[in-house]
Amino acid sequence: MKSITPETEYLSTRQSAKVLQVSLGTVQKMVELGELIAWKTRGGHRRILASSLEQQLQRRKRAMRQKTTQNCVAMGIFRRSENGQELIEAIADWQLKVDMEMAVDSLEGLMKAVSIAPDLIFLDALIPPVEQVHLIHYLSKNKDTQRIPILVDEGFIKLHPGVVTLVDENSGGKPPLSESIKKELENGLIDLNPLIIGYPATNPEAEGSWAHGSRHELLEPLFVEALARKCA
Repeated sequence: MKSITPETEYLSTRQSAKVLQVSLGTVQKMVELGELIAWKTRGGHRRILASSLEQQLQRRKRAMRQKTTQNCVAMGIFRRSENGQELIEAIADWQLKVDMEMAVDSLEGLMKAVSIAPDLIFLDALIPPVEQVHLIHYLSKNKDTQRIPILVDEGFIKLHPGVVTLVDENSGGKPPLSESIKKELENGLIDLNPLIIGYPATNPEAEGSWAHGSRHELLEPLFVEALARKCA
């Protein structure tokens, strides 16, 4: 059996079936459903992208973990690693059991979210608005993450509809929002999305930081609410 290594780019249908431990027919159906990325050679042989196989294996691990634990699996995308560590430490005292995966880069966060398909996604309030808009756009479009609740700073939600102007004026050299994303914002991408849940982050008395004292405690019922919305 051919194993998936960092050097592997694609596998045959038969090799893919062995990796996934399924029949050839199942692999072909997965390709037809878009669950595996594949193309045909000039000779008519199907080749399957190794990275899409790896994603399937990760989804299986995720499913097995859900069957063997009652823990909530959360994905946190942070601007600073210390913010993520503070939240992870606070979560340890919650009644709700949470396994928190962390990323300190938006692209890494998106890739991890697609790979592990968490129960909920948490966006750090310090992520610039333009990045938050793009994150929410891509998460809501991807078939593996579009039904996952997203926790964002309630102050960010209240910026709408002025958020479009804000992110364009303060893009800091980053690509501005496309017209299609602007249209999505106008149609309620953020403020009308039932899977977007605001958490109290903006607080002048706490010098703009949400990671002070009881503010972490306020997140626990919001995590519970997010899980309820996912199951609704």
